[in-house]
Amino acid sequence: MPDYLRLIALFGIVIVNVQYIAFSALYGFTESVGETFGDEVVLWLINGLALLKTYGLFSFMFGVGLGFLMGSAERRTLPFGHLYRNRMIGLLLLGIAHGCLFFPGDILVIYSITGSVLYFFRNWTATRLAKVGAALLILQLVVGLPLLFSPSETPAEIFQYEEEAFGEGGFFDAVIFRGIGFAFTLPLFLIIQGISALGWFCLGLASVKSGMIDDACHRLWQRARRLCLLPGLSLSLLGAGLWQWGPAATGATLTIIAAPITTLGYLGVIASISRPPGPAMSHALAAGGSSLSIYLGQSILLSSIFSAYGLDLWSEVSRATASTIAILVTILPIVVLTVWRIWFKLGPFEWLLRRVTYAGTSSHS
Repeated sequence: MPDYLRLIALFGIVIVNVQYIAFSALYGFTESVGETFGDEVVLWLINGLALLKTYGLFSFMFGVGLGFLMGSAERRTLPFGHLYRNRMIGLLLLGIAHGCLFFPGDILVIYSITGSVLYFFRNWTATRLAKVGAALLILQLVVGLPLLFSPSETPAEIFQYEEEAFGEGGFFDAVIFRGIGFAFTLPLFLIIQGISALGWFCLGLASVKSGMIDDACHRLWQRARRLCLLPGLSLSLLGAGLWQWGPAATGATLTIIAAPITTLGYLGVIASISRPPGPAMSHALAAGGSSLSIYLGQSILLSSIFSAYGLDLWSEVSRATASTIAILVTILPIVVLTVWRIWFKLGPFEWLLRRVTYAGTSSHS
């Protein structure tokens, strides 16, 4: 199940991220930004099916990863606190570089900070983790919605600066704009996304402690699929439709509220398809295990494709075309990593993070 979960989340998250790489990211969260009816339909589907849901899947997997790291450290009698501290530092450094150089919507910095809080929950029971995780997801709605909808207006000069940086400027012009944007948005995202991320971390760790992550037929996955998928998708698509063609604030609110429900439904569906794969899927799932390399590779490739220093496609294509490019950009590193892993056990960024994680211990393998 973790292999399928990683692979599916990677495709979902890039579909969302490309909307903020290929087009202006300065519009308010509740503004409808589709320029044509085709763009509006694409945004409706992305917001209804993927926005915040794949982020939840990714965050859930982070909690699962903590459980796996705890088990590995215990089996090898390694100091877990030392390993986890190093891992969070490694994620922080990679996230800062990623946010400033390629995509200011980086999640690694948020994961490293909120993941440090998760460390103190590591010995909790699965039941307690599940309760706290659910409470944090609810808290995120209470805290995050007022912040998202607080009145703000971006000066026209900032839009002009963005267009000059991505539509006309060189690499360093884009980096300066991304770095400034990253610094300004990180505190807000840390509050809005960090709370929900920690909630999903708890649920992911609970799934390891309870054994659910290794049991795709567990009754709770079946309940999640049966009780959450259809209601969550219905509410989310309705909210996304209102977001595009009705009261935008009401639609965005409904989309956000429905996101955790839909994510639970997705987890149930992923559990249902998590069966022993054939040869081709086995290679794809193995490559998907290098999710950090794929995630960072997506941003590096997409920022190069759409910025003026690359193929100069920023705001020059439709939303559907940008989304297709994002899917192809995800398939490419999966193919490359499939070949890479014939000779190497880890993806390049996984190897780097592992070196940082195990620094100061007797094991680097």
